Amino acid sequence: MQTNFSLAQLADPQTAEANQILRACVHCGFCTATCPTYVLLGDELDSPRGRIYLIKEMLERGEPASPEVVTHIDRCLSCLACMTTCPSGVHYMHLVDHARAHIEETFRRPAPERLLRALLARVLPDPRLFRLALLGARLARPVAPLLEHLGFSSLAAMLRLAPARLRDPDRPEGIAAQPRPRAQPRRRVVLLSGCVASVLAPQINAAAGRVLARNGIEVVPVPGEGCCGALVHHLGREADARAQARANIAAWTRIIEAGGLDAILITASGCGTMVKDYGFLFRDEPAVAREAARVSALARDISEYLAALPLQPSQALPLTVAYHGACSLQHGQQITREPKKLLSDMGFRVRDIPEGHLCCGSAGTYNMLQPQLARRLRERKVANIERVAPDVIAAGNVGCIAQIAAGTAIPVVHPVELVDWACGGPTPAGLGNVRAKPTTTLATDAAK
Repeated sequence: MQTNFSLAQLADPQTAEANQILRACVHCGFCTATCPTYVLLGDELDSPRGRIYLIKEMLERGEPASPEVVTHIDRCLSCLACMTTCPSGVHYMHLVDHARAHIEETFRRPAPERLLRALLARVLPDPRLFRLALLGARLARPVAPLLEHLGFSSLAAMLRLAPARLRDPDRPEGIAAQPRPRAQPRRRVVLLSGCVASVLAPQINAAAGRVLARNGIEVVPVPGEGCCGALVHHLGREADARAQARANIAAWTRIIEAGGLDAILITASGCGTMVKDYGFLFRDEPAVAREAARVSALARDISEYLAALPLQPSQALPLTVAYHGACSLQHGQQITREPKKLLSDMGFRVRDIPEGHLCCGSAGTYNMLQPQLARRLRERKVANIERVAPDVIAAGNVGCIAQIAAGTAIPVVHPVELVDWACGGPTPAGLGNVRAKPTTTLATDAAK
C-alpha cells in the first residue's frame, strides 16, 4: 500500500511503525473471509482491509478521528484472525492499537460513553472494586431487561454477564490453597494472578498451581504484581496501560534478579498476548526496554508450558471436550496444537469446533461495549459448539469462558482444570456427576 506521510510525521516512532505496517498491505482481501464483523455485517469498512484504509487516511491527515472512523474501529474485536490469514504479514494488532490511542486522544465521545469506558478502565483492573461491582450486579440483574428496553444495552449486558455466584479465593479451591512442591523444586516460575480472572475464576490458577507443584515446580509469589494492562490498552488509554505494564515489569525483574526465574506463566491468554508484547511496547524507552524484552521472552501460556512436561494422568476421564481456541491464543500467540495435545494426552476426546477461527464475542470489554454484535457472535459460537455434542467446553481465556457460559448449559472450564482433574485434582464445577476410574494406561485420541 502506498503511503504519504511527511518526514515530520515519520519522525514519530509510532507513526513510523504504522507506516511500515500499512506499506505491507497488498489489498488482497484474504482477511475479509475470517473477520467476524465482516462475516456478520458484510460491510467493507467493518473488515480489516477497510479499517486499514480508514486508519491510513486518519493518520496521514493528522486530524482528529471522525465519527465514521470511530464507529468502525470500535466494532473491531482485535481478535487478530486477520493476522493468521494475511499472506503479507501485516501486523494489524499494532496498527489498530495505535489507532485506538489516536481516537482516545482526539475524539470526544458522548458523555454516557465516556462514563462507561472510564468506569470499565477503573473497575476491571482492580480486583477489589471488580468484586464489589459483581456483587452489585448480582442484585441488579433482574432489571437488565428494563435497562435494555430503555436503551442502556451495555449496562444490561454487564449485568447479564455477572456470574450467579462468586468463588471465595480463601476457600481450599482458591488461589491461596495451592500446594507446595512435593519434591525439591527443579524450576521457579511465577503465575500471573491477574485482575478479572482472580475474581471470576480463582480456581483456574489454583489448578495450575497444583499441576506445577506435582511436578516439582515452585510458584513464586510476586508482591506488586497487578493487571497486565490489556484492558485499558484496548480502550486506547495508552498511559494507563504503560503504567500497569511498568509495575509488572518492575515486580518480575526483582524476582528475576533475586533468584532467577524459568518462566512467567499466564492462564488468561488475553493477558499472555499483552505480556509477550511488552518488549515491543517499550522498545523506544531505554530505561525499561531491556527488562521489558526479558519479561516478554519469559512469558508462556500455561498450556504452552505444561505441554513440555511429562505429565501423568492418574484417572481415566473419557469425556468429549469441545476445544475453543481463544483468539488471543490461536491468533495472538499462534498457539493451536499444544492445548489440544495436552488434553488428548490426559485421555480426553478432543473435538474441534466448526468455524473455530471466529471470535466468541468476548474480546475483553467488547461484549459490554458492543453487546448486540457480541451476542450474535456468541449465538453463532454456541450453535457450532453444540453441533459437536460435547460433555464439556474448554477455553484458555477467562473472558471466553464467561461469554460462552452465558449462552449454554454445557459446562465451560479452562484446560488446566481438566488437566489437574485428570492428575488427581478436584472435579471442576459443573462436572460433579462424572465418574473417574483409576488407570495406569490411557488410550487417547491424537490431537490434531
